[in-house]
Parts: sequence; structure tokens; C-alpha cells
Amino acid sequence: MLVMVVDDSRAMRAILRRIVESIGCEAVEADNGRTALQALDGMDRMPELVMVDWNMPELNGLEFIGAVRARQEWRDITLMMVTTESEQSQIVRALAAGAHEYVIKPFTSEVIAEKLHMLGLLASA
Repeated sequence: MLVMVVDDSRAMRAILRRIVESIGCEAVEADNGRTALQALDGMDRMPELVMVDWNMPELNGLEFIGAVRARQEWRDITLMMVTTESEQSQIVRALAAGAHEYVIKPFTSEVIAEKLHMLGLLASA
């Protein structure tokens, strides 16, 4: 499975990349929503999952989700918000915008794997 990790923090991208690669996924990275959209536009193979932070410069995670959901050819991509935003209203906004799942930082690799299982992206162990 191909996973795109979108976060303006290089350290967070590295952490998420390590987690998804440790469970057998390939990973590509983008440092904000705008570069992620540009990357998606140029990809021959679409990621099955995009893990996206909320708070980023240029194009935030919520705007990114809206842009992805607006494009018919990207509607099958599973979107997971991975963010420090923990208020219930923020979670509701992200899910209403089209995110499939929501993970609050800090998290463990087990939480990420659990969410992927729940989404049907990983077989149960």
C-alpha cells in the first residue's frame, strides 16, 4: 500500500513514515497541503491513504481534505487527519469535510496500526 504523509514537521513525517514502512507500506512525503496536491497531480499511482496534519502553512489539512474530495479521480483515497487538534468540534469538522479517521498527537505506532485495521487497509494480525 502506498501512503502519503503530509506534515510541515520533518520529524513528524519521519515518525509516520517509519511506522507505515514497519507494517509493510511504501511512503511518500509532502511538507504542506499545497505540495501534497501538486504531488498527487503528478503521480502515476495514487496513494491508498493520505495521513495529513491540520496546522500547516500555505494549505492546511482541512483545506487539503476539501480539495481532495472535490476531485472525482481522488475520491477513493482514504484520508486520515493526524493532528494536535483535540477539540470535539475540530474532529467533527474534519470528518464532515471528508476525513475517514482522526488521530490526535501524540500517538503510538499501535494506534496508527489499529486505525488502519479499522479502515480495512491492513489485514488483522
